[in-house]
Amino acid sequence: MAINLKKKKAALVATLALGAVLAFGLAGCGAQGASSDKSASSDDKTITVAATPSPHAEILNDAVKPLLEKEGYTLEVKEFTDYVQPNTVTEEGEVDANYFQHITYLNNFNEEKGTHLVSVADVHYEPFGLYPGKTKSLDALADGATVAVPNDATNEARALLLLQDAGLITLKDDAGINATTNDIVSNPKNLKFKEVEAATVPNIVADVDIACINGNYAIPAGFKTTDALATESATSLAAEAYANVLVVKDGNQDSDKIKALVKALTSDEVRTYINDTYAGAVVPVF
Repeated sequence: MAINLKKKKAALVATLALGAVLAFGLAGCGAQGASSDKSASSDDKTITVAATPSPHAEILNDAVKPLLEKEGYTLEVKEFTDYVQPNTVTEEGEVDANYFQHITYLNNFNEEKGTHLVSVADVHYEPFGLYPGKTKSLDALADGATVAVPNDATNEARALLLLQDAGLITLKDDAGINATTNDIVSNPKNLKFKEVEAATVPNIVADVDIACINGNYAIPAGFKTTDALATESATSLAAEAYANVLVVKDGNQDSDKIKALVKALTSDEVRTYINDTYAGAVVPVF
């Protein structure tokens, strides 16, 4: 009798334990299913884009979001202040797209990191400007004048191309976006080049005759393109090579969400917003 009672108790405990396991398993499956359904439903009409604050996030929030809302989409913008994470989260599928970089940077990133990111739209470029320092006009440049240029390869090449377009130097025919000071074949005014970090150039303008400043640094430093002695044109080699692009992971470029995003970001309304808001510091290329 005692043995039977023990057997019954053991069976009851086993049954209760099995029930608890099954109940927990079903609850877990139910929660997971609910989470997946929620994610799937939000993915249908929610577009998430990684962007740097200015001008990219501003353009998305102020101009693109209202256009997408009319098409039934919700735009969520996640802001980043570095140039690595936006590509990382796009590659990993945490966001649908990113908007912060130019095409040359994207190509280099893919090559170095082994990522699979592609451009789906050229949107804008932020032109280099040639700004006055001690010398207030190009005609007044003295022999041996000093020009401040960024010291990194990408931005120095842009600076040299701008100086060439302004008629101050001549580069080798094949220099292009890889130009360095070694590619200068003609320098009639014997310009001297002060190479410093791109972010530092705005701070030393008063110490040099003229300075080549990237739009990324000119805007927050208070420089206006209307004050520049020369700027990159929308048809220049630099504008083509350094156009800021909308980027997705390869394989996602034909989704309805991305097509809607491209349509909105390259619309007449966005072109007008960019031109009115940034007054030449940001130039649409679509």
